[in-house]
Amino acid sequence: MSDFIEWGALGQVLVAGVLVGAGIPALFALGLRLLAGPARERGTSSDGRTAEDGAVAVAIPRPGPARLAGAALCLGLVVAAVATGLFVVVSGGH
Repeated sequence: MSDFIEWGALGQVLVAGVLVGAGIPALFALGLRLLAGPARERGTSSDGRTAEDGAVAVAIPRPGPARLAGAALCLGLVVAAVATGLFVVVSGGH
């Protein structure tokens, strides 16, 4: 054991940093992806036709209720995490 480094505390800070630094952006990205609706093949319309110049008018379907609920949950957790972080910083970190 080192007299200068507390390895347990360093591990806790590392885990918290990875969770917050990668977890919050991942939740945000997942929430946006859920809002985007189902994916379609690029360059074709819903009936499989393409225009002569390759351009296609695509109607983007609305996401279903389950996708909307998942997106709201993900984005709500992101907002809660940001609000909690702001509260901790403003209150002096205690």
